[in-house]
Amino acid sequence: MTTITLDDLRRIMRESAGADESVDLDGDIAAVPFEDLGYDSLALLEMSAVVRQEFDVVVPDGALEHSKTPQDAVDLINQLVAAR
Repeated sequence: MTTITLDDLRRIMRESAGADESVDLDGDIAAVPFEDLGYDSLALLEMSAVVRQEFDVVVPDGALEHSKTPQDAVDLINQLVAAR
């Protein structure tokens, strides 16, 4: 069973639409709201698609939108992995 880490999510965030270049994704972003990082609902949908493609985890539509922070998203995705 593969779990996703904050570093995995950070990489996916870099690949997804959203971050403006002034945002430091290398810092401690675990508790920073996605909105403050420049990620809107479209970027979160794109992240869901990448998670599905790379980790074979289906994140229900809109589920990541309810995640307020990257750590919330990591926790949600890992719950989905554990439920398989």
